[in-house]
Amino acid sequence: MADVAAMAGVSAQTVSRVANNRENVDAATREKVLSAMQNLGYRPNTAARALVTGRFGALGVVSFDVGAHGNARTLAAIADAAREADFSVNFMGVRAQTEAAVRQAFQHLMLQSVDGIVLVESQMLDTPSLRLPPAMPVVVADGDTGHRYPHVDFDQAHGAQSVVAHLLALGHRTVWHVAGPRDSFAARRRAESWQRTLSDAGAPVPGVLHGDWTAESGYRAGRKLAERPEATAVFAANDQMALGLMLALHEAGRAVPGDVSVAGFDDVLEAAYFQPPLTTVRQDFDVVGRHCVTLLLDQIEGRAQGPRRMAVEPALVVRASTGPPPPGRSA
Repeated sequence: MADVAAMAGVSAQTVSRVANNRENVDAATREKVLSAMQNLGYRPNTAARALVTGRFGALGVVSFDVGAHGNARTLAAIADAAREADFSVNFMGVRAQTEAAVRQAFQHLMLQSVDGIVLVESQMLDTPSLRLPPAMPVVVADGDTGHRYPHVDFDQAHGAQSVVAHLLALGHRTVWHVAGPRDSFAARRRAESWQRTLSDAGAPVPGVLHGDWTAESGYRAGRKLAERPEATAVFAANDQMALGLMLALHEAGRAVPGDVSVAGFDDVLEAAYFQPPLTTVRQDFDVVGRHCVTLLLDQIEGRAQGPRRMAVEPALVVRASTGPPPPGRSA
């Protein structure tokens, strides 16, 4: 720090203020200090800075499936929001869907000196026995741990209800459902809302088919549904399964939406370019990621008072894959 101060012609205190991203340094001085840091290869001692600021300047993220569309988008948003708040992000992927694996991931991140952790749950982990380190600020995204921790989630029930109501309003007698994995928090919420919306409307509730979020599993479900002429409307729990479903229907000679209306969930970037373009539910993962960082920083900086929940409302996007049922098949 003394070498940087000498090269920049400023005091060590000014170098410290720049290193800690304080605002009380004018732009020209900050530029001189940053230039000296770069020339000298200066890197702040995070342990020493933590003693002064009480923070390490790093956030941890634990996720079960970084390849999933929603998780990847959420992680990118968390990284962007963290960077804007002058925090780095340490990521830990977890394959086993167990409490022991989650606790191990938390311990690993704590050894890396993070200030707080976001747990991104693509699978359900809401058992009462789950106990995370009490001294570590935690936020749960896309999941629920009995409301014991601040969490951010989409209003899954509202999103599914809007899809089913849309299809019923088009005149379909009922709506079939290709659900996500049985142990998925989001899939369960969507399936429950699908069933409840049909029941509230007095519509028959068909047997649910389960997929695993992949287009291949949607294709398998589509082959089964193609054999059922009474299936005129299908709600797939995500867009990838809807894509596979539509291919199976096409191969069976059933037109979308002429014979079968298909709707998905997520509004992936490609959804508008499916053939036909897909009716789906748009989720703003950027908002979820940023809310996660906000809640985490509130705890780190002592602004949080007890568990908090932020719900992000999804929006129905109607495209060409849904329409009225074939003549003679309406409710």
